[in-house]
Amino acid sequence: MNEDDRKSFLYSRREFGKLALTAVPAAGWLTKSNGFLEAAARAAKPDSVVGGVRIGVIAPYSFHNMPSDAESLLKDIVALGIGACELQAPPAESFAGAPSGAGRGAGSGAAGPGGPQGPAPGGRGGGRAAPTPEQLAAQQAAARDLKTWRLSVSMDKFKALRKLYNDAGVQIYGFKLGLTSQMSDDEYEYTFNVAEALGADQLTMELPGDGKLTRRIGEFAAKRKMMVGYHAHTQATLTMWDEAISQSKYNGVNLDIGHYVAGTSQSPIPMIMKHHDRITSMHLKDRKINEGPNMPWGRGDTPIKEVLRLMRKERYKFPATIELEYDPPPGSDTMKEIARCLQYCKDALGEGGGGPV
Repeated sequence: MNEDDRKSFLYSRREFGKLALTAVPAAGWLTKSNGFLEAAARAAKPDSVVGGVRIGVIAPYSFHNMPSDAESLLKDIVALGIGACELQAPPAESFAGAPSGAGRGAGSGAAGPGGPQGPAPGGRGGGRAAPTPEQLAAQQAAARDLKTWRLSVSMDKFKALRKLYNDAGVQIYGFKLGLTSQMSDDEYEYTFNVAEALGADQLTMELPGDGKLTRRIGEFAAKRKMMVGYHAHTQATLTMWDEAISQSKYNGVNLDIGHYVAGTSQSPIPMIMKHHDRITSMHLKDRKINEGPNMPWGRGDTPIKEVLRLMRKERYKFPATIELEYDPPPGSDTMKEIARCLQYCKDALGEGGGGPV
């Protein structure tokens, strides 16, 4: 990104004030003072460490029906007052110049946190029809183009993205891109190179059901000295990560407490206490037990507050990642709901100031 582009991206006071009027009240910062808006435009970088617990957001998945390019996501994350994120591959690769149409498939992570399993009940999305032969051919061609690009692109573009986010006060702690058994070692190198260039300390992906694959990934991660956090849906159990964890000290857990509760109908706290030293990051959402739907926070069966308080008490260092998977109710929108989730975290940790959630 050249200097002119960067300047055009930065907020003017008018732009910041417009964002503050929509996002800030939802977080409980209620004021009509023009002086406040002027101060907000000059405010310090966002800080979402609450009671020693780092709160982040997964992007772009959480930003329903909103622009998902890296610059737009950054504006929205900053407007919410969030200072950290898990960034999925498509916006990062698009920023770096990935070929158009190559964002899906080939392990891009574009399908969202659910990967091939799709979104959970009560969330977004639905089944897709099987691709036609023409569509399948186009997908295969796009995958080839993406692979060619990945193996030739400079890491300088990803470092520029890291600087853009860091300058705005947002740390990219996780990079989500799924590794497969079909990928070459060079593609593995690319993936870890991107994570490193973005400043991430972990790669996140879906937990494969193939022990040979997690062993290969774990060995690669050990060589790069970077953790891999494996994510699971309602198939998760207390012992589901045991094989991967035994294979490499760099194989870890990207625990989704909402999916865990929905699938096991049990509290995730024993899981957290068992694997706290191998949890790389944790997704926050609220679901009902017995494969129940996603709910607005506080209306499901997931003990989000208790989990956050455990993190504070035990001083766990892994981040807690807001994942907005339920649809915003009538009269609300994505930004208000993410702000509400952030406020829920603050209230749980005793730093709310915004009244009951």
